[in-house]
Amino acid sequence: MSIRPFIILLLAFCFLDVGLAEEKERVRVVVVGMTHGHVNGFLRREYQDQLEVVGFYESKPRVVKKYSDRYDIDSELFYSDLEVLLDETKPQAAWVFTSTFEHLRAVEECAPRGVHAIVEKPLAVDMESALRMAELSKAHGVHVLTNLETTWYRSLGEAYRIAVEEEQLGKITKIVGHFGHAGPIRVPPEFFEWLTDPVLNGGGASADFGCYGENIITWMLGNQRPLAVTAVFQTNKPETYPKVDDTATYVIEYPGVKGIVQASWDWTFPRKDVHIYGRSGILRTIDATRYDIRIKRREDPILVEAPDLPEPYGRSVAYYSAVIRGEIDAAGSLSSLENNLIATEIMEAGRESAKTGKRVLLPVEAPY
Repeated sequence: MSIRPFIILLLAFCFLDVGLAEEKERVRVVVVGMTHGHVNGFLRREYQDQLEVVGFYESKPRVVKKYSDRYDIDSELFYSDLEVLLDETKPQAAWVFTSTFEHLRAVEECAPRGVHAIVEKPLAVDMESALRMAELSKAHGVHVLTNLETTWYRSLGEAYRIAVEEEQLGKITKIVGHFGHAGPIRVPPEFFEWLTDPVLNGGGASADFGCYGENIITWMLGNQRPLAVTAVFQTNKPETYPKVDDTATYVIEYPGVKGIVQASWDWTFPRKDVHIYGRSGILRTIDATRYDIRIKRREDPILVEAPDLPEPYGRSVAYYSAVIRGEIDAAGSLSSLENNLIATEIMEAGRESAKTGKRVLLPVEAPY
């Protein structure tokens, strides 16, 4: 009898063993809060290959029922007490979908238990909360990461490669970002309730969409703190947003560079785009996948479809799972605490400027 079939069978088992060895253990995660509308995107997403969701915390019964019914979630997975959830399920990480104000409490409960935290943008409502979160992160050796939709835009990844890594545009002199939509008028009521609360959200469009520009400009400039911030906040629809702004403009000053962030709940169409101006060219992202670039003065901009970002950098679930497993380092990234502390500092300076009508100088020494 030929020995060949046995050799083939042996090789098959060897390859099977290699495949099993390479299969990664899923990260144990709890969902903390469900009043942030982005929880829908998370629950619709194919996360099962990376995450094992072992429990949900939500104190509002009507919100629990809605999501339990919508996604057919076992009622036994829901907890109304965050501490009990963390102690009984012993997760590696918590994905936080609360109001921004409640991010601090989530980190205060997670960090001492050695649980990493991923919060939806922005990091915090103010610097006091952000500094406390940073203190807890350092003291307990856990990640506190901030999830922004634009982090996973392949057009933005290409913009960074071209403008920052390869310096194809020459010295960057100005970055202008536009972020927003027609307003949170079709969002779930529990989401609208806190989005339009100046305490729970830290502002209106200035916080909800201003954070994108502050995050991206900070990243493009190597996580450099600015010199000064000037901001104007307006409410164009007081009948809809009586307590918060719906339009905000930030002017952010750096040595030799100016950042401008326009955030609004009063755009005609949704937009999240960034224009980068250099001494040799201009690059403008159009949406999540496309950008145009103009290098020569007399030529028209060239429209480009950006390639996919390499794994795990193109998907939030894959990226955060890799960070928590220790496979990649989040330092200095768009999700990093380093970046989002600076973004929070800009947001707070802008709030002060809009209130006083004055240009706000940032302290020379960082408060973190």
